[in-house]
Amino acid sequence: MDEKVRVAGIYARVSTEDQAREGFSMGEQEERLIEYCKFKRYEVYKVYKDPGISAKNDKRPAYQEMMQDMRDGKINVIVAFKLDRLTRSVYDVEKLMKQVNDAEAEIDCMADESNTVTSNGRMVMRIITSVSQNEIEKCS
Repeated sequence: MDEKVRVAGIYARVSTEDQAREGFSMGEQEERLIEYCKFKRYEVYKVYKDPGISAKNDKRPAYQEMMQDMRDGKINVIVAFKLDRLTRSVYDVEKLMKQVNDAEAEIDCMADESNTVTSNGRMVMRIITSVSQNEIEKCS
């Protein structure tokens, strides 16, 4: 049995200032993800928050800090509510999966079965991101 200690970086994001204040709030995401980490027996290293920033690219301060912490070995699993909290770009999801793989880390999304542990989880990540990118392109 794999006894690797999973140290989580929780990532929470909303797209607009209104969502940050009123919608599926940062606080609600954080609360639910902390409970999820307890259930999964992940140690929580830090909660990374990017309120009011789109996921159309990876130019987000907390996201970049989280990725650096992963490269530095401080976390080995990225936990998000849904994949679209992490990215809505087909290009960026492939880049993210490569960086996670290179760091021998994982992604675990609570609500949509996205993960980097199984081939099905990676396939789901690619499909969901294609749909998310299409939504952004239609709205632009």
